[in-house]
Amino acid sequence: MAKYILWHNPRCSKSRDGLKFLEGLDVEVRKYINKPPSCEELKDVLKKLGMKPSELVRKKEKLFKELGLNNANEDTILKAMCEHPKLIERPILIKGEKAILGRPVDRFKELVDEKS
Repeated sequence: MAKYILWHNPRCSKSRDGLKFLEGLDVEVRKYINKPPSCEELKDVLKKLGMKPSELVRKKEKLFKELGLNNANEDTILKAMCEHPKLIERPILIKGEKAILGRPVDRFKELVDEKS
């Protein structure tokens, strides 16, 4: 099993930057748009991030507005993110019981430099 898991969208420049930052490390790249996380997986990653769905959703995504998520509750946002993975902010780096959102990508350094 890889030491790190990167939720990656190759169409996203920040995600590509994150992948480049991790070059040379033992990373499993998960193209989560093609292989979406289950709601349970997403809940688990949110817990590892210490975030709520409203903090991880891409609010500037056209679909966010189309689905009327502006005033939605956390459960509704979570369900929308499960059904439409492009609403999930990226890139996300996971290592064991911790995860970090790579915005900016330099934040990955916190997990990469961590002793374990």
